[in-house]
Amino acid sequence: MIVLKNLLLSVVSILILLFMIEGALRLKNSNMKNYDIEMWKYAKELKRSHPILGHIHLTNKSAILQGVKISLNSYGMRSLEPTKDYKRRILFLGSSITLGWGVNYDETMVAKLQAKFNDLNSSTEVLNGAIGNYNTVRYTELFFEKFTELKPTDIVVHYFINDAEVLPLGGGNWFLRNSQLAVTLWIAYQRVIATGNKGLIDHYDKVYNPQYEGYIKMKKALEKLSKYAKENKINLYLAMSPDIHFLKDYPFKKQHKQMDELAQSLEYKFIDLFPSLEGIPFIEAQAMPGDAHPNSKVHELMANEIFKALEK
Repeated sequence: MIVLKNLLLSVVSILILLFMIEGALRLKNSNMKNYDIEMWKYAKELKRSHPILGHIHLTNKSAILQGVKISLNSYGMRSLEPTKDYKRRILFLGSSITLGWGVNYDETMVAKLQAKFNDLNSSTEVLNGAIGNYNTVRYTELFFEKFTELKPTDIVVHYFINDAEVLPLGGGNWFLRNSQLAVTLWIAYQRVIATGNKGLIDHYDKVYNPQYEGYIKMKKALEKLSKYAKENKINLYLAMSPDIHFLKDYPFKKQHKQMDELAQSLEYKFIDLFPSLEGIPFIEAQAMPGDAHPNSKVHELMANEIFKALEK
């Protein structure tokens, strides 16, 4: 009986300690400077699970994430509502960089492009169909599931080097969905086991091997979109963003060239965004310390480069 009582007391004490740590973490992370926790909040507040795509955006929702308001329209886009009065509709597909993570809406690349077309009085609408934690397979399938009815005249695939990676569907367990302590411990564990890899250069050499599963799926997804665009007379662009960690002595030019060749073979106009960003120090390009997403300065430079292609 005494043993059982002591065991129960130990369990209660551990639970109280865990609740205290959870509370302390939530208080500490309330300043919105912890990138991993803000991404966790993003998944909780603006996403729902999806059997094929892993997750999709909720609609008509908004949240303050990393100090920035992200508002979603009736299509789950970080855009104004689509209108009926347009001559040209440009739809962006992509992941969190395209979404504008960590950047105020008016300073995002897509909003900057909308402002440029507004200045031309061209009846052009620019929509942002990006969702964080997506790859090429996911954002192209999202287009076919939700956005074909928008009948875009132009589609810009805003491509990042990791968009050819394979993403597991997983929605996480209850603890990972609801506990900041569980998320913090899981991320720490993932980083510890990741220290044994051979580095990003070797990793992307593997990812861009034409026999790699993710590369094959990425290519098929772009082919499917290309076929649809051709049948529906849609202009296609593939704008490739560089990894802002390495804007000096960029190590992934080979992969950019490979994507240029693939894009052209599938009749996408390729836009390499690296030259317009080359040489910018990482500290001047990041959205905030600890976050590798580009800031408003980089978004503006990307918008300028893409506008040159779209304007033609």
